[in-house]
Amino acid sequence: MRETENIRAVEENVRPNMMGFIFWEGSKRCVTSVPTYLPQCTRVGVFVNPTEELVLQKITDFGLNAIQLHGEESPDFCRRIKEITNLTIIKAISIDQTNSSLFTLRSSLYEGISDYFIFDTKCKNIGGSGEQFKWDILQFYKGNIPFLLAGGIGPGDEEKIRQWHHPKWAGIDLNSKFELAPAYKDTNALADFIKKIKSQPQE
Repeated sequence: MRETENIRAVEENVRPNMMGFIFWEGSKRCVTSVPTYLPQCTRVGVFVNPTEELVLQKITDFGLNAIQLHGEESPDFCRRIKEITNLTIIKAISIDQTNSSLFTLRSSLYEGISDYFIFDTKCKNIGGSGEQFKWDILQFYKGNIPFLLAGGIGPGDEEKIRQWHHPKWAGIDLNSKFELAPAYKDTNALADFIKKIKSQPQE
């Protein structure tokens, strides 16, 4: 998120648990100034291979509650950020459809460090591809850290989400499929999607 009135509208009409602010200059959604309105929900700063100084500055500027590390940050770096900020740490792990052992091995390195993982589709470039991976591969995840499911989730996936289960699944990440422009969300589409996935199953 980036635009003040869009942030306000999404918070009021969708009531998300978390809202993300991207601080990587390579992203077309990068936030370069502090909006005049910040949400009351959990504010997540999204970083790619940042310095400690950048993370600390954005925590101060945006009143962040959580840090999402979406690059090649080492377990030691993640541990250090956790120690100096005492905030929730969310580590992004890319899912390679062809190698289930790779992501399970990588995720195991962050046990006891990350509070959450966010599992996203592996792509050539840093950042989201807007494409989904096959969620069945997550049956191989046996870790203790809960995870958020990301990667091209959008309108039409409501029933798929309602039918899918994993003991460590904690939520979903919604982004590009609900955008009218980079960092500008379609509030009505988001609200309708959330309403549908939370509705009671049909008898």
